[in-house]
Amino acid sequence: MHVVIAEDLALLRDGLVRLLSANGFTVVEAVDNGPMLLEALIRHRPDVSVIDVRLPPGFTDEGLRAALEARSRIPGLPVLILSQYVEQLYARELLSDRSGGVGYLLKDRVGDVDRFIDAVRQVAAGGTAMDPEVVSQLLTRRSRDEPLAALTPREREVLALMAEGLSNLAIAARFQITDKAIGKHTNNIFAKLGLPPSDDHNRRVMAVLAYLQAAPTPSRPPV
Repeated sequence: MHVVIAEDLALLRDGLVRLLSANGFTVVEAVDNGPMLLEALIRHRPDVSVIDVRLPPGFTDEGLRAALEARSRIPGLPVLILSQYVEQLYARELLSDRSGGVGYLLKDRVGDVDRFIDAVRQVAAGGTAMDPEVVSQLLTRRSRDEPLAALTPREREVLALMAEGLSNLAIAARFQITDKAIGKHTNNIFAKLGLPPSDDHNRRVMAVLAYLQAAPTPSRPPV
């Protein structure tokens, strides 16, 4: 599985290369700035990319801009964003085209190697991997007239865990209830969000996107 890495801090970049290589990935290129990232993504068309939001030359949103541009040229290109902080605009904008695997993790999650590697694989497979802290902060900034208002409190909890990438079985274990009960909750969520019957994996991704996109849009930080 081929990976492109974009991280300006040499120590972290080298650490990511070693970590991914040790877990069966092939790092085809590791870059430290936005322009080189875009070139690498277009040239290699990797199975997944791990990208820092803020890269040289401006240290604002060069990593995200490069990822979005690459996805506009290569629809569905899997992208896992790493960030030091929860930045809602970046999470929403990345997810807005609803195609391909996407993820958003805080950098300190890299220390949990198993979960980080699982997230990379999940995004490479076309899934969604969201940091629990990102999900939590988005959840606290909901408006009352949002599309998710029809969901019950338990359905919102289930959807939040779906956004973190948990399977029905894992969610059932978290709540200590049956997998069948969680299946009922997820079917209710799909129905209330207007997601017609289709591939279950696709509907899960679409539900997560609806969940994340319901947050109000913050203003973009000045360059």
